[in-house]
Amino acid sequence: MTTTTINLNRYLQQSKPLWNVAAISYALVGYLGGISLIFLGSLWLNALGVILLSHSLVISAYLTHEFMHGTMFASKQSNAIAGNMMLWITGGCYAKFSDLMRLHIAHHVNRVDFCRFDLEEFLASLPTLVRSLLLGLEWYYFPSLAFLTRIRSMFAPFYLGDRQNERLRVTSIFLIRATLFGILGWISLKALALYFVSYISMIHTLRFVDAFQHTYEVFAVGSDIPKRDRAHEQTNTFSNVISLRHRWLNLLLLNFGYHNAHHELMKCPWYSLPELDKELYTGDEIHYITLPELIGNYHRFRLSRIYSGQGTAVDEQGNRQLETFYGGTEVSFLVLP
Repeated sequence: MTTTTINLNRYLQQSKPLWNVAAISYALVGYLGGISLIFLGSLWLNALGVILLSHSLVISAYLTHEFMHGTMFASKQSNAIAGNMMLWITGGCYAKFSDLMRLHIAHHVNRVDFCRFDLEEFLASLPTLVRSLLLGLEWYYFPSLAFLTRIRSMFAPFYLGDRQNERLRVTSIFLIRATLFGILGWISLKALALYFVSYISMIHTLRFVDAFQHTYEVFAVGSDIPKRDRAHEQTNTFSNVISLRHRWLNLLLLNFGYHNAHHELMKCPWYSLPELDKELYTGDEIHYITLPELIGNYHRFRLSRIYSGQGTAVDEQGNRQLETFYGGTEVSFLVLP
């Protein structure tokens, strides 16, 4: 179905504030509740705390994405304030919300992905021992490259000329967060370790979902971008939902898997995406690939995707071809590339 046959304005005018309140409340209560549980003496409650904390971090990340698109509040300022709060929770606060938002919206408008440095080239420039250590950690599912990109973004104001004015801000944020985590570790080293486990779980969830939503070209920030049309956008975008049959399961990721619908109307609120998706598509399109189908790819290509690019998910005949869908590397709306 084409967008000319449906009323897209209806989705822009929909407002379900209670859904937004529920999502924000879950993120905040789950975050504080998860931290409380990892302090307790019971291993079962600790495990529950890790699950709750991990999921609240994931929801906080996807709420940040909603705030970037201005779908939560009518006021741009309110979205920015709430977005900054979620960035503090997810650890993405070293970059300005406005910069992250601008880059993410550019991803929609230009229909490409952006990077500021070439990860493959950077790894090749490292001493063999350091490179082997980073890749070895990735082999054992420790997201060393995710931490590398976050640390690089944190220190960017100290080596990038266009961000020098952020040095005081970034230093202040680092000192505050380091103090808070220091207090956490002083009270309970176990709680600090479990928080770290939860954060790693968040990273794996976000990178798993992000990796298989596009087969876009990647361009350096500031370079000339070729014009890409809607057909290119939809052809290179994939809806990696948790389940097409049990749609309620997709609420676990705030409906982020309905990515083709999201790119068709990027200001559609998260709670309306399943309805928009159902109206736009028949459900038989090639762009539907459920996350359970991609678990094998996430495992198999966890190192090779660094050097192989995103690969292709559809062959020249228009058939699905998951064996060559390697996925993107460290594509995140929480980190300035």
